[in-house]
Amino acid sequence: MLSVTRWAAIAASLLPLTPRVVAVTTFRSDLNQDALAARADDGWHWVATWTSMPQLVEQNNMPPSPFTGGGGVFKDATLRQTLHLSIGAERLRIQISNTFGGSDLPISAASIALPAGGKAGVAGIDPATLKPLTFNNGSASITIPRGQVVYTDPIDFKVSSQTNIAVSLYSQAGQSGNAITGHPGSRTTSWMQSGNRVASATLSGGTKTVHWYFLSAVEAWSPPTAHAFVILGDSITDGRGSTDDANNRWPDLLLARMQKSSSPNLTHMIAVNNQAAGGNAVLSGGLGPTLLSRYKRDALAVAGVKYVMIFEGVNDIGSGFTDAGTQNSIASRLQQAFEQIVRDCRSAGIKTIGGTITPFGGSGQSYSNPTREQTRVKVNEWILKSDVFDATVDFAALIGDPSIKSQLARQFDGGDHLHPNVAGFQAMADGFPLGFFD
Repeated sequence: MLSVTRWAAIAASLLPLTPRVVAVTTFRSDLNQDALAARADDGWHWVATWTSMPQLVEQNNMPPSPFTGGGGVFKDATLRQTLHLSIGAERLRIQISNTFGGSDLPISAASIALPAGGKAGVAGIDPATLKPLTFNNGSASITIPRGQVVYTDPIDFKVSSQTNIAVSLYSQAGQSGNAITGHPGSRTTSWMQSGNRVASATLSGGTKTVHWYFLSAVEAWSPPTAHAFVILGDSITDGRGSTDDANNRWPDLLLARMQKSSSPNLTHMIAVNNQAAGGNAVLSGGLGPTLLSRYKRDALAVAGVKYVMIFEGVNDIGSGFTDAGTQNSIASRLQQAFEQIVRDCRSAGIKTIGGTITPFGGSGQSYSNPTREQTRVKVNEWILKSDVFDATVDFAALIGDPSIKSQLARQFDGGDHLHPNVAGFQAMADGFPLGFFD
């Protein structure tokens, strides 16, 4: 997790994140409005079933040539991306973000389908499931202003829990400039090809990259028993150490466990939303907007949110100077930040859970340092004992080495002594207290 401040500064200059900065323009279809209204009266509501934390795409994570250049990003090109949904639904809507775009984002056509074989990261779709996506009550195209997000019209599209969907976007003009919104740590292959191919059965002749662009949420029209669980985190939650196109990040594995559970708290009605990014920090620096600047957008404003988790802080500790004064200040400010977020969640009727910061000691790991380890232990003790959170989970104990507590257990170490491997992610998912969802 590298602390890179340059792109954070650029992002701030493009669009500083304040509680009301992101203007959400919601366009809802008039189709079946009577049915929607009736269900709304019964408590039916939109619930985020998939999210991706939007951030300014760094230059090394821009789309590959020829889809980036002087003529525009994705000019006369189709982008196909697969997304792993949480809960099932019969009606969806998709949020497209231009939050960090340096110019307007024109979308000329869009579609939704099930991917070939139901798999993530594939270029093909099942043509029998293909449907066009529309905007603003039936328009095939839309231009998303700089700094804003829009929704597609709601669409009848039946999915089961843990379904992969394929969303294709075509832009004839492309987005001008080189500042675009995306999520580099997708761990999922996206495909792109020249021309309008939103209805094509496959883009296998095109170019692929392991990044997401523009898509920031999928929402499901859901009964009152359905809610969203948002996880605020960094690269450990974003899935570094997981397998590309396998959806085996620890939140994915938790979702699978929740869907299998027969517990009375109906965990199969709770959507797991990953709002994490590699290199993200709570206080300052890092990659993407800091947690303090983004939590209102990425947690409080998520559709149907009822539960929020904070599992972050390692990049603040690990990138801070190693003198005792600096590390004591980081510990204190992390506690204050967590208190602020929890306080705002509680005011919004949201239940919170805190996760302890996992070990990062070991030869060759740049974060490894005795003073930083003291800070990690201090913050973790506060998380577990302060009673600030409604619940806690001791991830550090679940995947740490019981004999060398500053290090990950060997069987869970992804190789850099910081990021867990898939076995570690499974242990985290297995140790998460499902009783939190009551």
